[in-house]
Amino acid sequence: MDTGRAQFGQRVLTGVAAITHDPADVQSGSWAVVATFEGEFTAVRFTRTEVLPDSRADTEARGDVRAETPETPETPAWPGLDGPWRTSLDRAAYTAGVERIREHIADGSVYQVNLCRVLEHDLPPGADLDGLAARLRAGNPAPFAGRIVVPEAGLDVVCASPEAYLRRDGERIVSSPIKGTAPTLAEMLPKDVAENVMIADLIRNDLSRVCEPGTVAVERLCAPEEHPGLVHLVTDVAGRLRAGTTWADVFAATFPPGSVSGAPKSSALRIIGDLEPAPRGPYCGAIGWIDADAGTAELAVGIRTFWSTDGPSGRVLRFGTGAGITWGSDPGGEWSETELKAARLIRLASEKVAS
Repeated sequence: MDTGRAQFGQRVLTGVAAITHDPADVQSGSWAVVATFEGEFTAVRFTRTEVLPDSRADTEARGDVRAETPETPETPAWPGLDGPWRTSLDRAAYTAGVERIREHIADGSVYQVNLCRVLEHDLPPGADLDGLAARLRAGNPAPFAGRIVVPEAGLDVVCASPEAYLRRDGERIVSSPIKGTAPTLAEMLPKDVAENVMIADLIRNDLSRVCEPGTVAVERLCAPEEHPGLVHLVTDVAGRLRAGTTWADVFAATFPPGSVSGAPKSSALRIIGDLEPAPRGPYCGAIGWIDADAGTAELAVGIRTFWSTDGPSGRVLRFGTGAGITWGSDPGGEWSETELKAARLIRLASEKVAS
């Protein structure tokens, strides 16, 4: 069992030693983690960790070389994809879902719900997501990009996330929810700011369940961040973990991420289950690495993420997109936000290599 690998920026993990579905097992060693939005947790422990120098990481991001390990082959060319993508919710169904959420808000059962749809496309025979990962690193660089392929664990994931679910350094833990998306900062709406503040409060509540009293604080609120093709509002919420807190405790307190569920979280999850016909999978879950020996970790919210699964007629590539719905939401505008978030990455995945 030594055929898997993972890469997160300059960090390359190889040599699969163990696979677990219980976060309580993450007590020592270096791990790659994929947790689906529905709560299926998979962690892979690796025997080797290499941190690439900046210049080498930059070269690899362009797809010119791979890390020099037996498990990491030459980067294959990505073939591109023909024809349209299928969607779990079409425009009519999505906008109807927005209206239904607004009804729930009006009756006081919820304040905000993230409504998502999953796009999918059949994969051509032999398509290797390593090629897609290289294309995304070059065409859509992201601070929490990741590539995990572990066949024994059923993982074949490419992440280009701009959002940190959890970052840990010793007992300090930080969550950086994104709420508020627009083509430019000038086009951001008051609704976007209100949504961000709501979720910041939810994250404060989540972290307070595992942090020392009085240590949870908002360190940055609604800060604009530019990413390829759009602008986000980002908030940092930090705290100091209580002594003896395990990763099982942290996930139980904070998962799924508040920015992609809603507030109150329990009500939002019930509404999501009623309105979304397809499971989100790794999309909106957690993707990243944990170094349990060093007490460090970087887990992204699994947005801007592709993953492959087996379909009835072959392999299928999936990608999720969504928007946060509040009382001030315009159904057509929320649909447009899902298109904005997906447009650049779907284009990169679909484009054929120039001959």
